Amino acid sequence: MTTHLRRILSLSTAMVVASTSLLFAEPSAELIEAAKKEGMLTTIALPHSWCGYGDVIAGFKAKYPEIQVNELNPDAGSADEVEAIKANKDNTGPQAPDVVDVGLAFGPQMKAEGLLQPYKVSTWDEIPDTIKDAEGYWYGDYYGVLSFIVNKDLVENTPADWADLLKPEYAGQVALAGDPRASNQAILGVLAAGLHKGAKPGEELGKAGLEYFAELNKAGNFVPVIAKAGTIAQGATPIAIAWDYNVLAWRDELAGNPPVEVVVPKTGVLAGVYVQGISAYAPHPNAAKLWMEYLYSDEGQNLWLKGYCHPARFNAMVKADKIQKELLDALPPAESYEAAVFPTVEEQNANKTVVTGGWDSVVGANVQ
Repeated sequence: MTTHLRRILSLSTAMVVASTSLLFAEPSAELIEAAKKEGMLTTIALPHSWCGYGDVIAGFKAKYPEIQVNELNPDAGSADEVEAIKANKDNTGPQAPDVVDVGLAFGPQMKAEGLLQPYKVSTWDEIPDTIKDAEGYWYGDYYGVLSFIVNKDLVENTPADWADLLKPEYAGQVALAGDPRASNQAILGVLAAGLHKGAKPGEELGKAGLEYFAELNKAGNFVPVIAKAGTIAQGATPIAIAWDYNVLAWRDELAGNPPVEVVVPKTGVLAGVYVQGISAYAPHPNAAKLWMEYLYSDEGQNLWLKGYCHPARFNAMVKADKIQKELLDALPPAESYEAAVFPTVEEQNANKTVVTGGWDSVVGANVQ
């Protein structure tokens, strides 16, 4: 059953360990030494502006300077990460990813295909059960909601909801932040539009989202360009649909040149969880485990919040007074998230199949 944000938060709070004052130890000396001996960690699909990953990577490097971070294809999507592991099963070189950060629906898929190895971080019990694999093959790391970012130099009237994007005044201005045939962010952007149309999560939602984007494309409003901060500033994609943490980071990056406005739509507020996992074929498995320990430490979780993401341990850390107040204050108003809907893994899988398989035939726009 799809649940609203408020219910997710209350459920996850109830799942935290009984004593939130428990102090978790640093990673074992043996793990740290083994990771340092490997000397490298290979990541993929981690843009520095995404969820504050620039600061996260810098923090890991500062803590473990003996480990080189080899960053592959920062603009890749979740499906690209899956293919990168498959293509490098027998490769121990620098093109083989050690770790992945993928959309929730991709975690179970990768486990089923034997592409991940299990590992449970020290703070495992503070990750809600609803967003992790019980055996430790994948585990939720952060979530956000899909939002609009608008270049105010080019767009006079800021759209407040999905229906507004269909208006003639937005001709040639609306874009997704990814290819919906491969990018989890874009796939869920399609689903959010379907949610706005009143469809139920699952196959119905995917179909309704495709119909919406077919209408948007037919009206001449959809731009088949992958939106980024640069394309927004240049005017190629004056209105972009992306995760709230991405658009807020782009706003900061653009620093008023041009001025932009960020909007959480009134309806179709869809939340998405991303998950971490270690490749079953990781050339540097100990460095990968140490990376996970860092991501789920208090320091790593606060860095994600600094990047405008809600980290997986958010509720437990709030209860234990481990969240920095200035980071909470920088987020959009809490009421913007009250109507957020979290599709289950099963619902997302059904949606993903419909969107990736039907985009070309229903919408017919080659996003690149």
